[in-house]
Amino acid sequence: MLLRQGVRAMELRQLGCFLAVAEELHFGRAAARLHMLPSALGRHVRLLEEELGAPLFRRSTRQVALTAAGAALLPDARALLDRAAEAAARVRAAARAETQPLRIGAIDSAASGLLPPLLYAFHQAHPQVETRLWEEKSARLLPMLAAGRLELIFIRPPQPSAGLEFLPIRQEVLLAALPRGHRLANRRRIPLPALAAEPLILPPQRSRPHSFALVAHAFAAAGLALPQGGQEAAEKQTIVNLVAAGLGVALVPDWTAQLRRPGVVYRPLAEPAAPARPEAMLGVAWMPDRASPARDAFLQVLRERPQGAAMNSRREA
Repeated sequence: MLLRQGVRAMELRQLGCFLAVAEELHFGRAAARLHMLPSALGRHVRLLEEELGAPLFRRSTRQVALTAAGAALLPDARALLDRAAEAAARVRAAARAETQPLRIGAIDSAASGLLPPLLYAFHQAHPQVETRLWEEKSARLLPMLAAGRLELIFIRPPQPSAGLEFLPIRQEVLLAALPRGHRLANRRRIPLPALAAEPLILPPQRSRPHSFALVAHAFAAAGLALPQGGQEAAEKQTIVNLVAAGLGVALVPDWTAQLRRPGVVYRPLAEPAAPARPEAMLGVAWMPDRASPARDAFLQVLRERPQGAAMNSRREA
């Protein structure tokens, strides 16, 4: 190997010139390969020879050949240039990763109630990172995450899957949404039995299984049958609009109150909070084995917030 004292002033450019001549054994061809003038190439080789104190080539009008010193330098020159190229590639890859958009997926509940303050905090801490948001159902977000099309997804607890990590963040709480002129609208809290005879606007069980289960469990925990025959609507905004039109009442997640639709009032339920249910939990999932500095920075911001610090991530097996 090259001695430290012999290479302290060597430049990578000089080594590159030496390597080109050593491989071509012709100064003209080596200069053309490096897009240099032969005189400039020869000057770099001479500077390297002066630094090392030994001739590296035997030159004649007919041929160029390596000296013993040149042959000794050749494998080390290749190794040094290869390591320098690898280091430069790693630096460029890290720089690209820092400037690439952070792609985030979210179900509607997370996109509306959970994600906005997190995005704000992340942009305050990392203003140089662009974020892109996809709103989809969990059934579509999970394959996008697995395929590398998203770095983070905000969903309800997923089924166990190898390589998937999930961090619970917050439990959703149901509120009663009532038309402003409803007979119960003046109450501070709404007992569920009082809603049992009301037309209940529900999310469809087939396309919104988690939202449907959250409402169904609330009634079951109170010992009540789920009211039947009411209007169905998949989107929270549509549910709220139907309530405002006087077509029924609804149980909606607490973030829905931020919609502030005229003609609708929101009231907490009188029943004590039911035990935690998976369909009521919102959290973030990611693939930790895939490198993403922007994703890791977002997770750090999340964990530093009070709602994230109280939760522990778990690795799905």
